[in-house]
Amino acid sequence: MSTHISPIQLTNSAVEAIKQLLAGAIEAPYLRVGVKGGGCSGMAYMLGFDTKMEDDDTFEVAGIPVIMKKAHGMYLMGMVIDYQQNEEATGFIFSNPQA
Repeated sequence: MSTHISPIQLTNSAVEAIKQLLAGAIEAPYLRVGVKGGGCSGMAYMLGFDTKMEDDDTFEVAGIPVIMKKAHGMYLMGMVIDYQQNEEATGFIFSNPQA
């Protein structure tokens, strides 16, 4: 398994939330980060747990094994993923200063 330099960053709160999810009954060992194409609103970002496929790059971010399709790297370069929990909403926030 070859590990590359990650194009994404996870904030401390995102790392904590992901590690809690991984400690649960998750069967897939990798965090998948990706993009879903197009439409009027542009790219949509995806986050979930999955198994590694042949066309995936592998990264380690804060001890978390991360995978993404090789073709998605250019869309995710510089991405910061945060986890926020407040009265209005709870969830992961994608922020790309280069977009």
